[in-house]
Amino acid sequence: MEQPLFCHRRGAEAVLTLQPNTSISIAYHPRFGPHDDLILLELDEKLIPDILHERVTLRGQPDEDAVLCTQLKTYAVKFVGTSNSVFLIPPSDQSVSHEKPLDCDEKDHDKMVIASVIKVAPGSMELIEVAPRLDKLKLLLSENPYGADEVIEVEDLEGMEKINTGLYRWDDLIERVQASDEELRSGLRALSAVEIDGYWRIVDEKYMDGILNMLFHNLILNDWSYNALNEDEVVGVLELDGYPRKVACHCLQVYASKVDGVDSGSCLWKLDEKRVCLHFARGILRGGKMKMESFMEEWIRKVPEGMQVNFNMLEGEVLIEKLGIESWVYAFSVSSLPSTPADRFSILFRERQKWEWKDLHPYIRDLSVPGLSSDGLLLKYTRRTQPILDAEPVFSAR
Repeated sequence: MEQPLFCHRRGAEAVLTLQPNTSISIAYHPRFGPHDDLILLELDEKLIPDILHERVTLRGQPDEDAVLCTQLKTYAVKFVGTSNSVFLIPPSDQSVSHEKPLDCDEKDHDKMVIASVIKVAPGSMELIEVAPRLDKLKLLLSENPYGADEVIEVEDLEGMEKINTGLYRWDDLIERVQASDEELRSGLRALSAVEIDGYWRIVDEKYMDGILNMLFHNLILNDWSYNALNEDEVVGVLELDGYPRKVACHCLQVYASKVDGVDSGSCLWKLDEKRVCLHFARGILRGGKMKMESFMEEWIRKVPEGMQVNFNMLEGEVLIEKLGIESWVYAFSVSSLPSTPADRFSILFRERQKWEWKDLHPYIRDLSVPGLSSDGLLLKYTRRTQPILDAEPVFSAR
């Protein structure tokens, strides 16, 4: 009597070893179902090592679209549907391989192996590199800037526990801000943030005014050189004047640069003329719009002796408005603008309906959109006109 034929269930191994121009039968897996916890992810080959070595994280709050972050970059996660059936076949497992073989019809004589399908996938997730979403970082750190009142409060508490409202540690930031670790660090540097008592803070502008003025007072008093400030000496004097050591060091990091190639055993700093002059210009313009002549007179008077102001230092920080024959200047800082191109251009064209290139460029050169050049951004969000060939191009909203 002829023996019945049997078909054996197999897992993904049977498909992986399938030769070109051959086929294999499929059947429902005993645990076939929707399996919403299984999602296909399509990857660029360069991302595979990060995935395999678990160097990626998904970041985002419940009300935000999730992003996937490597150590260096941020990727939007998008679902892409497919009209074709995509079968998910799991590896062979003990519970399946020891089941009784299936009876096969005579017509299946050449198909003795059957792959078990556990799910039919309607599509897959794909990753698209995007710019880090750092506007939220600015909002979080602006909730509770570090200032003089806080220094007084800490002294008055005398060891009592402080309520840390609106304060964020590194782990809090990576949980809330959709950016890779390196992009987040870069964002903190751009905001001149400093870690104090484990929390990342921005320092109140008026408090920075005070410590910078005290630095220059001591610079004259002690006959220090702009180009060779001894860190230990400067920080020690500022501490005696009531400023915390961490903030005193931060002042040097914001307004000076380290001097390389010094073997004296101590760290030396050189004051950065542009950063210092820009700080005083911002302080003057906090009061509002000023006539150009009045602003320049006050700016020259405010900066320390020996430093030279130059209006080019204010590129991307101020705008000039013509009112009749007079020129007025007012603060309009690129650092206050959103980092998303659509929002950035919307604010720019609310401020001015038309921009000449020399005025517009400082406000868009920091925009970064993977896969889109600066010319591409201009083409997408602006209209360019040029009345005559030699004229400066003018940009308006598209």
